[in-house]
Amino acid sequence: MSDTVEILETLVHAVEAGRRGVLCVVVATRGSAPQIPGAMLCVDEAGQMTGTVGGGCVEAEILRRAHQILSTGPSGLFTLALDHDFGFDDGLICGGHMDVAICVISQAAEAGALRPAAERLRAGEAATLPVRVQTSAGLVEYRVHIEAPPKLVIAGGGHIGLALATLVVPLGFRVSVVDDRSRFANATRFPPPIEPVVGDIAETLSRWPIDANTYIVIVTRGHRHDEQALAAVIGSRARYIGMIGSRRKIAVIYEDLRRQGKTQEQLNRVHAPIGLDIKAVTPEEIAVSIAAELISIRRADYHGVVEGPVPVPADAARRR
Repeated sequence: MSDTVEILETLVHAVEAGRRGVLCVVVATRGSAPQIPGAMLCVDEAGQMTGTVGGGCVEAEILRRAHQILSTGPSGLFTLALDHDFGFDDGLICGGHMDVAICVISQAAEAGALRPAAERLRAGEAATLPVRVQTSAGLVEYRVHIEAPPKLVIAGGGHIGLALATLVVPLGFRVSVVDDRSRFANATRFPPPIEPVVGDIAETLSRWPIDANTYIVIVTRGHRHDEQALAAVIGSRARYIGMIGSRRKIAVIYEDLRRQGKTQEQLNRVHAPIGLDIKAVTPEEIAVSIAAELISIRRADYHGVVEGPVPVPADAARRR
């Protein structure tokens, strides 16, 4: 989730400054619920909130309990029944249940348990976050597995590349833009955290460290560059490859690539024309259609992964 690093670092910095905070994590759901396991938010002593566990009356109730725990009690596990009685006034009657761990973070040891996960996510790696709460059965630990931030490589720094890069950064993508023209790939046009890269597009892509968490969008300035870029990445492990263009242009490029020995299986992986069909016209609208397709691929098989609860032995609890 896009703000997980911010949530964890907010809590770590609060403790370092002598303040307390509360970490709220959805650890299990049953039936229909507004969020998945692993969704989280933090609340500080001033009432500032980062993240979400569902919004609406669900979040209002979690915030109420978080403030209560800050004042009076230890960490705990709470179950919300999203039934007619709970959500009628706000129109939320999902019918499911959510188990939410609410943990006070007030000591260096507690904040220290968050730091490794934050550092791994900041480095672009997957992370596991231990979450300990008191229950009627004693202290238990959940292990929240957080996916690595997805990496997006945009081939082409023109109007669509600019609109897309700006749009997807808040969605949690680590964005790089490749163009062979320095005036279209520079830190003024693409400021941090976006990474502009100047170089021959096809050659740069052929050397790029593409893995199964990489998404590639091809929106260069012309047919030839699009074809060369696609040829450079079509055999890669990329999670997503999309190329802009009319159906005729795409058919011509595909025929050229077949003559170069590319297989139909490889061509079938390419999303072209790129983006969801929302009748987009402007660069900004096309960027929205591409971003929506990226999200649909990213979330296709993701339902959140939380292991536990596992009882924590008394001696281990004291060492924490």
